[in-house]
Amino acid sequence: MSNILENKLSFTVEDVDVGQRADKFLSVMCDELSRSQLQKLISDNEVLLNGEALKAGSYKTEEGDVFTVNIPPPAPSEAVAQDIPLDVVFEDEHVLVLNKAVGMVVHPGAGNWDGTLVNALLHHCGDSLSGIGGVLRPGIVHRLDKDTSGLMMVAKNDYAHQHLSEQLADRSLSRVYHALVLGVPMPVIGSVDRAIGRHRHNRLKMSVMSNAPRDARTHYKVLEKFGEACSLVECRLETGRTHQIRVHMEAIGHPLIGDQLYGPQRTALISNLKKSDYTTDIIKHICNLGRQMLHAQAIKFIHPVTEEEMFFEVDAPADLVNVLKMLEKIEKFVFT
Repeated sequence: MSNILENKLSFTVEDVDVGQRADKFLSVMCDELSRSQLQKLISDNEVLLNGEALKAGSYKTEEGDVFTVNIPPPAPSEAVAQDIPLDVVFEDEHVLVLNKAVGMVVHPGAGNWDGTLVNALLHHCGDSLSGIGGVLRPGIVHRLDKDTSGLMMVAKNDYAHQHLSEQLADRSLSRVYHALVLGVPMPVIGSVDRAIGRHRHNRLKMSVMSNAPRDARTHYKVLEKFGEACSLVECRLETGRTHQIRVHMEAIGHPLIGDQLYGPQRTALISNLKKSDYTTDIIKHICNLGRQMLHAQAIKFIHPVTEEEMFFEVDAPADLVNVLKMLEKIEKFVFT
């Protein structure tokens, strides 16, 4: 549970979060802060535990604990270039396609003014980025959540940015995600057509029960199921709302495994895994994943200058691959 105070964020530990390291718990709740930034705030006594300075990030949370995080000072007027490695899949003078790593924030924001993808792009591209996104989001056509891995497009000039944005708007640009979810959605091929907006009581979350929802559609297909415990699902976005896949899969009762913001409840996950006869070690590993199992697998668009159809696909990162291998030890069914 969270509460917004002036210049502060406040979080109360609920039963599902008991026993976590404080820095891990806070890194999930403070999505825009990196682990290193949280560690600095802790060392600067800017993180309070039940009204007193948190002594160490290794503290194990207890139910009812209240953490207060002082929001860092205002942002600089513009992002700065930083030499941060990028996994570039394709690049020419107009467009860059990259494979974003887990844990990388896309653009500078509250308490996260460096170490972002934008900082890395400014170093990699120099002045050749579209200015449409503004000084803190140059070249950014669309974004991925911090803990979502996979493919992103970047525009290197305003002409490319405009054309790629139009493809997003008219849905000629295609994005395919792979998500590991609780249970097995039925039917195994379907669509979620539920408007999404800011959560009524928690500004960190989006919801299908919002006072100001916007049209949102996700098309899904179950690729593999592992007993009845969980399944690997392909999701295709028709719209691009914040947290869309995470919110839509939660709304139909199949939240993403490892998602600390939208579920699943720890008890439900343990129950599903036990019913499918997974070992204690596997259950413990899957219950302690630090991020949602969501990967931007493929992207297709029309090149803004050559008008050639461009298609790119990247493998899932090691943590997701490792979890899938663990799940395959019991019972795997592949849908054709």
